[in-house]
Amino acid sequence: MKTIGLLGGMSWESTSTYYRLINQETNRRLGGLHSAPLILFSVDFDEVEALQRSADWAGAAELLGRRAADLQRAGADLLVICTNTMHLVAPEIASRVNIPLLHIADPTGDALRAAGIGRAGLLGTRFTMEEPFYRERLTRVHKVDVITPPEEERVSVHRIIYDELCLGKTSARSRSLYLEIIHRLRKRGAEAVILGCTEIALLVGEADTDVKLFDTTALHAFAAVDLALA
Repeated sequence: MKTIGLLGGMSWESTSTYYRLINQETNRRLGGLHSAPLILFSVDFDEVEALQRSADWAGAAELLGRRAADLQRAGADLLVICTNTMHLVAPEIASRVNIPLLHIADPTGDALRAAGIGRAGLLGTRFTMEEPFYRERLTRVHKVDVITPPEEERVSVHRIIYDELCLGKTSARSRSLYLEIIHRLRKRGAEAVILGCTEIALLVGEADTDVKLFDTTALHAFAAVDLALA
């Protein structure tokens, strides 16, 4: 099995989910006492968030690109960026390494198409919902039409991610708000909703709604196991 390099800490709450899911899936497939060979570089999210807030994407790419190169030097055979948002600079990060970078939108797009989904709603940080890097990849590569909530709802979704979920906080009120937004996306024609932030599954899951949800964290983690075992 190849060694998986995890570029995490954005936030550490969801990075811990990656660690658990990758090891659980590896053990499910290989049995016995098997777990996944992993190398993790967990960055200080406060530093990354400041770069996001100031739209210093070049600075973010430089920071994460250096850490990706550290993972390669440490022995990683493939790279997983444990966040949707920072795939905004995935091309720049990939240019700093000579190992494959598993883009989080690709296993999501593959799963959507396998389920016959042609139009999906997208929840995430405002960067993921508003910048073209994520939506356009799903549309161009995977032929999935993507819709997002209106601006007021995008503000609420973003605020809950940063003010609550990244700090390990969940509340019934925030869960209800997310579910309302999910159901309004369905009314607008979404056949499913993408949980396009690695923390959102900490708040809502398929047990909470009859809308089909696609958890990018789980899909990305399982695809990393696929690649490591290939």
